Amino acid sequence: MAHVEELVDVSLSEPTLVEGLPGLGLVGKIAADHLVETFDMEYVAGIHCGGIPNVAVYHGGSSEVLPPVRIYADEARDLLVLQSDVPVSPSAAGEFAGCVTGWLTSHEVFPILVSGLAEEKETPPAVHGIATGDAAGRLDAAGLSSPGEGGLVSGPTGALLHAAGEEGLDAVGLIVQSDRQFPDPEAARAVIEYGIEPLAGIEADTDALVDHAEEIREVREQMAKRVQQADDASSEAQPIRGFQ
Repeated sequence: MAHVEELVDVSLSEPTLVEGLPGLGLVGKIAADHLVETFDMEYVAGIHCGGIPNVAVYHGGSSEVLPPVRIYADEARDLLVLQSDVPVSPSAAGEFAGCVTGWLTSHEVFPILVSGLAEEKETPPAVHGIATGDAAGRLDAAGLSSPGEGGLVSGPTGALLHAAGEEGLDAVGLIVQSDRQFPDPEAARAVIEYGIEPLAGIEADTDALVDHAEEIREVREQMAKRVQQADDASSEAQPIRGFQ
């Protein structure tokens, strides 16, 4: 049965969740992994929703078997991170999004959903925001502008934004210029500094994302190839040109 299995009781007040599903440039995943590591966040829940491959994950130095999609928490920062080691099946993205969004709504969580946009990058990469519910005011307060042209967000991240809109849940989608072919730590750093930090009210040292950019690219290359092979499973923002 699809559900989110809570393993640890945590005390949070109006928590913010950063979504880190694999997508274009692995921007969300790199950002989410960095937050979990930087803040030494605690594994508190396993996500067992439709669309997730039946695989077992293990980490070096530990014999513990983990689900491939998990939630981590930092009580001091009122922060949650959704960390994923696998792409979600495109055919079940709606089912996955409904399952996760139900949990977010029941726990009054404010989600930040991240998508890469394949276009020539500025320096630093530009970060824009879109919103569901009444979250547009949060974008204004964070100094985030809307995208310059219309578009759509595909894949499981797009399904999560769609589900949030249907449920009337306040949610923000961050769209960042990123590399289409390779893991993009530079875009992940931009989305943390200009999007996640002001929206979540946190500060995260992102120097390591630049200092170890090449190492990060190499480590994430295999996942990027898997995401590209299942292209329609990948979350990304895409412009829509023509009649709008």
